[in-house]
Amino acid sequence: EREVSLNSGRTVSDALSSLGYVVRDVDPADAGWMEQLRDVAFAFNALHGPGGEDGCIQGALQALGVPYTGSGVLGSAIAMDKQRSKQLWQGIGVATGGFTLLHENTDWQGVIDRFGKVFVKPGCEGSSLGMASASSADELRAAYANAAGYAGGVIAEQFIDGPEYTVAILGDSALPSIRMESDNEFYDYQAKYLSDDTRYHCPSGLSQAEEE
Repeated sequence: EREVSLNSGRTVSDALSSLGYVVRDVDPADAGWMEQLRDVAFAFNALHGPGGEDGCIQGALQALGVPYTGSGVLGSAIAMDKQRSKQLWQGIGVATGGFTLLHENTDWQGVIDRFGKVFVKPGCEGSSLGMASASSADELRAAYANAAGYAGGVIAEQFIDGPEYTVAILGDSALPSIRMESDNEFYDYQAKYLSDDTRYHCPSGLSQAEEE
């Protein structure tokens, strides 16, 4: 997700500069990048994916005493881990689709018999990388082989048909929901970052009760 991170960073940097802020672009791929942070007042984290969203950069900034955007170390780490996110939701009674962890000796047909169609996902990736749907044992095995190339294990999640929404949280406030529409099978990497045809609806069309 490096290219996405660099694009996000440039956009944020340009916007902050246009507002009159003194901005320093810092790339963790560069040697000595932490030294560049020691005299800054605030860090805007535009990093996507592992290392940027999973608590690692958050921990580094916290150790340096630099305030930063986004969630803290624990929140970032849990949110990036699909298995532990699902387990946490289950533990506090929040409804979530069925799921199972996959491994080389998984009973592929058994998973399909239990859930029907599933989406296979790397356990700790972002931007829909490594994701694929599966409706048969053979498709499931192939999807697992692809997802296993990423770190963090592999999860199969029950397919739930319907519109797709996203809700951003700013501080203690939930922002209005946004409904995404794509001509792809799902809101994948191509639909997120490359397509000019993805539609974003805000207001999303939900009733007031559903929005709440």
